[in-house]
Amino acid sequence: MPYDARVSEPRKDEVKIPVAGRAVAFGVTWIAYFTYYLGRKGISAAKTGIADDRALGAGALVGVETALLTAYALGQYASGFLGDRIGARRLVTFGLLASAAACLAFGFSSAGWMFVIAYLVNGFAQSTGWPGTTKAMAEWTTPADRGRVMGLWGTCYQVGGAVATIICARLIVAYGWRAAFIGPAFILVAVALLVHLLLKRGPAAIAPRTAADQVGARADADAAREAQRRVLRNPLIYSYGTAYFCIKLVRYSLLFWLPWYLTKQLGYAKDDANYISTAFELGGFFGTIALGWVSDRFVRGGVGGTRAQPRAAFAVAALVLLAGSLGLFAASASASTIVCIATLALVGFCLFGPDALISGAAAQDAGGPHAAAFAAGVVNGIGSIGAILQELVTKGVSESYGWNALFIVFVGLALLAAACLVPGVVLQRRAIAADRSKASRTVDLAG
Repeated sequence: MPYDARVSEPRKDEVKIPVAGRAVAFGVTWIAYFTYYLGRKGISAAKTGIADDRALGAGALVGVETALLTAYALGQYASGFLGDRIGARRLVTFGLLASAAACLAFGFSSAGWMFVIAYLVNGFAQSTGWPGTTKAMAEWTTPADRGRVMGLWGTCYQVGGAVATIICARLIVAYGWRAAFIGPAFILVAVALLVHLLLKRGPAAIAPRTAADQVGARADADAAREAQRRVLRNPLIYSYGTAYFCIKLVRYSLLFWLPWYLTKQLGYAKDDANYISTAFELGGFFGTIALGWVSDRFVRGGVGGTRAQPRAAFAVAALVLLAGSLGLFAASASASTIVCIATLALVGFCLFGPDALISGAAAQDAGGPHAAAFAAGVVNGIGSIGAILQELVTKGVSESYGWNALFIVFVGLALLAAACLVPGVVLQRRAIAADRSKASRTVDLAG
């Protein structure tokens, strides 16, 4: 079967999305993924506190982030597969509860090997978040509005990351570093119950068959398996995944090491460094909305529309701007606090927009209604390999060659991510041109 460069489309009988139902699903999944960050940002906020703890020291954290991110990457594939099988509600509820248990275990532990085990479990639990929540939102969106809706929805992890850092920092100041893990665990449990009670299947979901309709049930299962096989054969998925590898390496390096960099290199106090680092995610809030809106504006015309463009084309432009903003931050962050915050926000704006677009709306388009979670899981899984390497790259380069050299690496990764998306953009543009030509011939014949 020849490869079709067009993204998967929903069923021909395009569904109508109830506004009230979408609002509930949007709110519940936004809060859920926001809350996942409370389960992972504790390690960033508490890093200097643990390193300064005489009973532990920096050596206690060796391998912790790598364990978390390795499990997270591997779990993406399983979570993507399960999300299309058991549904978003069950997957996300389980993930939040498991992450809460892992955070409690970390908070009450006092040995490096226990930290590694706790965060290994946490990585698998955290991996349920993106496939599960994007699966849920795929059931409440259509290709015509997906970029705009997912652009707004994607602010959950910018706001989540920033607020999680602030909450953890305040808990650390008041109660010590352990509170950054114990306190968020109770919030994770509360939100898990909220998801279990309120999250429903959307109208764009594949309708379940009755038990008596065995033929229909087999047809749905076969369609889901075939859709997942198409995802694995789809060059777009690997174009998105390799670009996302580069993006996540940069993003997780900044997420986990910004407070450290601001404290150790630029001389800020621990609590100030945590607060200043939130400019990264707050800038990303606006970048995610802006790029989602722009992509919808030019995709909305459809493959036959005069303005139709691949979503990834806009991510390419944003990634080139990201390379410039990273260089600007490295060169000027030490000038003043205001300059540091402004340039860091610019980096977030240019990074989180393509991050959310590639892993959200573009992956959902490619997976279609049968395999939205699987496509998101594969793209995020490939990207998460980059996240695994962030500890090795960040520590290795900064300690051997300095932080300026590390930011040069980040600039190169941003440009490489843009280059990785180009083949997919070319494929989709050719498909769009072919559809326009076909539509034109049809009109001529009808005339």
